[in-house]
Amino acid sequence: MTWVFPEKDLEITISKASDARKFDEPGASRPGQMKAVDFVVEYPGRYFYIEFKDPQHPDSNLTSHDDLATYYQSEKIDEDLVYKFRDSFLYEWASGRACGDIYYIVLIAIDSLTSADLDKKTKDLERKLPVGIPSDWKRPLVKGCAVFNMASWNERFPDLPVRRLSSA
Repeated sequence: MTWVFPEKDLEITISKASDARKFDEPGASRPGQMKAVDFVVEYPGRYFYIEFKDPQHPDSNLTSHDDLATYYQSEKIDEDLVYKFRDSFLYEWASGRACGDIYYIVLIAIDSLTSADLDKKTKDLERKLPVGIPSDWKRPLVKGCAVFNMASWNERFPDLPVRRLSSA
C-alpha cells in the first residue's frame, strides 16, 4: 500500500511500510499538552517517528539566510524535537504500539544545510534523547536518529520521498 500525506508545503509518499499514519492530526485526542511527531511509519519490527520542520515554507517569516541559520542553531528547535519524540513515544508505548526498534528521523527543509550541519544536529539530538542503552535500562528509548535536508532525505529514503508542493 502507498500513503501520501501533506504537511503544510511538503508532501511525503510512503511505500513498502506495514502501516503509516499522520500522527499530529488536528483534533487528535492526546492528554494534556503532549506534543506529537508528524508521522509514525511502521515496518516489521521497527518504527520510524518522522518530524518535518519547514522554515523555508513560502508563508514563513524567516526570509534571510541569517534568519534560517539562527533558527537552525537555536536550542528551541532541539527542545521541540526532543519533546515531540518523547511525548509521541510515551503515547505509543501506553497504547501498546511502541514494541519494536524506534528510529527518529527529522527533515529540516533548509536547502543551504551542509553535511557537517546535519551531522552536528544529529549528534546534538542523539545526546539529548538519548540514543543507546544506559547501563540500567533493558532497551533503548530510541535505536537511532538522524537529521536531513530535502536532498539528503530523498537520497537516503527513496521509499519515503518528500517534495515541496509550491514547486510542483
